[in-house]
Amino acid sequence: MSSHMVRGRLQSASAPLAALDDAPVKHFHLKERSSIPSVLRGADAFTITRMESSNGLAERITKISSVPALLVAVSAKSLAIADCQFWVDDKPVPTPYIPAFRSNVIDLDAQPGCWVGNAFDYVLFHVPRKGLDDIAADLGVGPVETYRVSMLEDDLVLSQLTKNMLPYIGRPGWPYPLALDHLNLILGAHLLQKYGGLRKPPTVSVGGLGPWQKRRATELLSENLSGRIRLSQVAQECGLSISHFARSFKASFGVSTHRWLVQRRIERSQDLLIHTRESLSDIAEQAGFADQAAFTRTFHQIVGVSPGRWRRDYQGPA
Repeated sequence: MSSHMVRGRLQSASAPLAALDDAPVKHFHLKERSSIPSVLRGADAFTITRMESSNGLAERITKISSVPALLVAVSAKSLAIADCQFWVDDKPVPTPYIPAFRSNVIDLDAQPGCWVGNAFDYVLFHVPRKGLDDIAADLGVGPVETYRVSMLEDDLVLSQLTKNMLPYIGRPGWPYPLALDHLNLILGAHLLQKYGGLRKPPTVSVGGLGPWQKRRATELLSENLSGRIRLSQVAQECGLSISHFARSFKASFGVSTHRWLVQRRIERSQDLLIHTRESLSDIAEQAGFADQAAFTRTFHQIVGVSPGRWRRDYQGPA
């Protein structure tokens, strides 16, 4: 691996091929055309990779996987006809002009390849089939044997999902493991229903959690305001599969576990803002935020004003 690869906008030292999969979410900015190996091996877990270049690729690259998985590739910028070429099962795929935010969905058993000769910006979702099979089982449709290969799909769900997360990919602390698990579920359910060729409609349970399950789930989440706990851990404690638990939690509380956790963080921060004189950075840490910037941004989105302004408005005299 060349040393001319930038991760999260910061130049890395020499990085082996395995470094592509060291973290579940990463942003690589390729500084030179030879900065990327000709074969990329995916991890055995759900990952999101933003791969950006100002110069294009020196040669064709092929994506493979250590486990059965789908590759979802969304282009964040348009590409001219002469600037790219795709291969599936080692066969060239006709490649017209590519508008921004068009999607490719390909089974990695087909070892998809691509070459891009000019500047590009792609977001790659590596989606293991096991997670998709688990969602299918929970929906009562059974495992899907074959997913439809789709090239340059105008998929509004994938487009909007990518647009929403694009500014955050590579940002330290984003997303928390719990939020990443929710992204995996959302993406997996969409892939299953749109590209899985289901022969019967999914059977979706709308029942909520039982009293003891609600109590145990909220206990675990409250003890882990940072969101470092995995959705699988909470689901297991409640005796449910991940997707069944996620649906049941939302049915009980009206929001996802991630949104519920964010609301608890904000409530905790408001209590600290009113009753202490601690700095905003200390409050951010105690309330489970990655840093003060993330705290300020989230607080403003939910409350409507900055935490400093809110404190001035609501804190009583010292």
